[in-house]
Amino acid sequence: MRALIHKGKAGFSGLSYGEIAERELGAGEVSVRLKTAGLNHRDLFVLNRHLPSDPPLIIGSDGAGIIEAVGEGVHTVKVGDEVMINPGLGWRDKSDAPPAGFEIVGLPDHGTFAEKIVVPEENTVPKPAYLSWEEAGVLSLAGLTAYRALFTRGKVTSGMKVFIPGIGSGVATFLLQFAKAAGAEVYVSSRSKKKCEQALQLGAHQAIDSNEDWEKALEGVKMDLIIESVGAATFNKSLEQLRSGGTIVIFGASAGDEVTFNLRTFFYAQQNLLGSTLGSAEEYKEMLQFMESHQLKPIIDKVFELSEFERAFQRLEDAEQMGKIGFQFRPEML
Repeated sequence: MRALIHKGKAGFSGLSYGEIAERELGAGEVSVRLKTAGLNHRDLFVLNRHLPSDPPLIIGSDGAGIIEAVGEGVHTVKVGDEVMINPGLGWRDKSDAPPAGFEIVGLPDHGTFAEKIVVPEENTVPKPAYLSWEEAGVLSLAGLTAYRALFTRGKVTSGMKVFIPGIGSGVATFLLQFAKAAGAEVYVSSRSKKKCEQALQLGAHQAIDSNEDWEKALEGVKMDLIIESVGAATFNKSLEQLRSGGTIVIFGASAGDEVTFNLRTFFYAQQNLLGSTLGSAEEYKEMLQFMESHQLKPIIDKVFELSEFERAFQRLEDAEQMGKIGFQFRPEML
């Protein structure tokens, strides 16, 4: 089958579009013929985590398609069902942290940037009828990450002031949509004036320039909840905007993993610092119910053919996107 394969070299130079053998179907598994898939920052990181000495790997964590075959013992889905892929493997119930053995589709096992994918039966969910194939294909990883960070970890409630530094990514746009739907007052930042304007159109209360003085731009308004993913470049600026007793949830560190901050200021203010990553199958279903009840749809930036992967990856690398970048599969691939 045709796929986007990483092998032989570290980084982007090891990525190519070509042929790879299909994996055999096992008991409790299903084969999904993919119609669309979604690109994530995780796919950029995987290019360096997957070593040149490792076997060839199909990357990609998001996707949606049609059940083509089912393995022995499968009983919740059947051939012809339209489904989305839950990328979290081995995390069924909502818990404080993922269980031992938790993995994500696309590393260490094959991912969604291919004609087909074999996954456990439990990692498929019915595609909501109100979503297009493009919307369903880009939704899962970013949407679930945003949902757990905001609701399970951040415990957002109506009336809260929520700040999202670095608006533009798939997770950040979901955070904006979800927080607005939950009744929060949402503030965002970006280095891009265009992204700030787009965020305001999506319902942000205020959008500020990431490079300006945040205290001055926000006129002293303090936040109840801040969802951080930028990391070292913005962490201390975010902490300064958090009210006493407020909470920061961190799910990423795109601009640096290590930070230094004043512990005394932090504990005197009795603030909360929480980590978060992806989410459970239980939260995945909650997220889809929440989205359907509010008729929320992913913000799609651009959709490329899989063979155009170089343009798609470059757009993500350059942070040009507002929302999700997707892949569609040509009719001859289907």
